[in-house]
Amino acid sequence: METTPADAALLAAIGEGDTAALHALYERYGGPLFGFLYRLAGDRGTAEEILQDTLLAVWRSAHSFQGRSSPSTWLFGVARRQAHNRLRLMPPPVPAEPYELADPEPGPEEAAVGAERVQRALRRLPLQQREVLALSVLEDLSHQEIAEILAIPVGTVKSRLHHARATLRGCLDERVS
Repeated sequence: METTPADAALLAAIGEGDTAALHALYERYGGPLFGFLYRLAGDRGTAEEILQDTLLAVWRSAHSFQGRSSPSTWLFGVARRQAHNRLRLMPPPVPAEPYELADPEPGPEEAAVGAERVQRALRRLPLQQREVLALSVLEDLSHQEIAEILAIPVGTVKSRLHHARATLRGCLDERVS
């Protein structure tokens, strides 16, 4: 998501208590932030709760935005911290039993099952790998932007992304065999 100068102005207005600016920021970033959080949490309800926590944190801390990173990088960083706060309190997911697809040409039901299969495989990834994968693939952020959001070196981003893809591929392959 490309950041505009208006995004920094929105954060400044939020820092001054402008609720309309918070609403405008939500309209612009609510979808991408929810997608990122859904991939981390693996559950719609939990992702919605974390998004609300994120907006509250933005409301409380927008005054601290200093422009050292882009507004979108700062927002995803806030969302990530809120996700970690919530998810560390939750028990780890229990892996589902493997199953097979009977028909090689998937219909609507099989497509839904396939999407759920991918979601289950994503939940099996360690949180650090899930967040890098979600930021890279779903939000189409550069390695540098991801490194800024996660406060880690670019090399670590590349390594986590490599391991996430390999683990995900292994999870999906074991379900098909």
